[in-house]
Amino acid sequence: MFMRKREELELLEQQTLAPYALQSIASRGRVHPEAESETRPAFERDRDRIIHTTAFRRLEYKTQVFVFYEGDHYRTRLTHTLEVAQIGRSLARALGANEILTEAICLAHDLGHPPFGHAGEHVLNQLMADHGGFNHNTQSYRIVTHLERRYPQFKGLNLTYETRQGMIKHETAYDKSDARGYEPEKRASLEAQIANLADETAYNAHDLDDGLRAGLFSPHDLDDLAIWQLLKTAVGWQNGQPFYPVIRHEIIRELIGLSVADLVQNTAASIELHNLDSPDAIQLCPTNVVGYSPEFGPKVAELKQFLYERMYNHYRLVRMQHKAARFISQLFQSYLQEPGMLPAETQVRLEESPLPRVITDYIAGMTDRYALDEWQKLFDPYVNA
Repeated sequence: MFMRKREELELLEQQTLAPYALQSIASRGRVHPEAESETRPAFERDRDRIIHTTAFRRLEYKTQVFVFYEGDHYRTRLTHTLEVAQIGRSLARALGANEILTEAICLAHDLGHPPFGHAGEHVLNQLMADHGGFNHNTQSYRIVTHLERRYPQFKGLNLTYETRQGMIKHETAYDKSDARGYEPEKRASLEAQIANLADETAYNAHDLDDGLRAGLFSPHDLDDLAIWQLLKTAVGWQNGQPFYPVIRHEIIRELIGLSVADLVQNTAASIELHNLDSPDAIQLCPTNVVGYSPEFGPKVAELKQFLYERMYNHYRLVRMQHKAARFISQLFQSYLQEPGMLPAETQVRLEESPLPRVITDYIAGMTDRYALDEWQKLFDPYVNA
């Protein structure tokens, strides 16, 4: 009978991963001690626990850019997360990093996103300004350490230190969390840095794809972008030719391929340049080692600026963002004025957390559809509560 046990898989990590990769056998462990799995290393258990959470399933009906009723083929927060995990695994494998740990961090990175995307996050942060604010990354951490109740012995998922640290140190150009308790003086692990760039690579590609699909801008609107010229040349498409969906798919695939190749090559060169030979060396490096090359990075930045101006600020999205802010604000204020309107299982949490935080946890956990249903129940006299 062939069966790989945990010890064999841990040994395989030692034999095949780069010296700067984090290894399951060297994990700092969990807050609450548990017996090891017979067949799965520690980071595999983390990944599996994340996938089986309620918060992960809810991502299916949470906005990435377009609200769910805009169409069935636009990305949701769940499909975004899966694309991030796929890109993260590809990067980790190419760089000799721990693929499973990278995947776990990628799968968990958006668990705390509220309904209606960044519009929901912005309004919750405003509403919680006097109570500690709101940040979706911090909320993701709160979910896996406190809010998910799946074990009788403890709150949360009891993930390993490395997965939790990777989550709390997830960062973007506009978003960075408080990493107190997780060596804030150190940079993120290589696996967490990979997750950061996998996130950026995924949303650049799929937002370009969805924006073109939705007609928010045309292929010709992109002509001033250096990266667009590269992509057109790579797929052999020219202005004046029909822009069939298959051409769009080719371009998006090429964008992901170019991004991943540049990240792998530049990151490997950075690791070699700084002579980084251990996980600690990665985290003590003066700069993040995972990133685009000086030649490719500005092209990506130019694309991001285009998407910000022409997609995220498109009047169709701004209208939805404005409505979303109103929905969430009215829900929050109503629950604040009358906590008795909160579900009984949510009111129980008032024993351990202040009312504004309990309300925020409740709203942040809603899908777009559930938030709209709740709003109707509270404010439409013809809808039963």
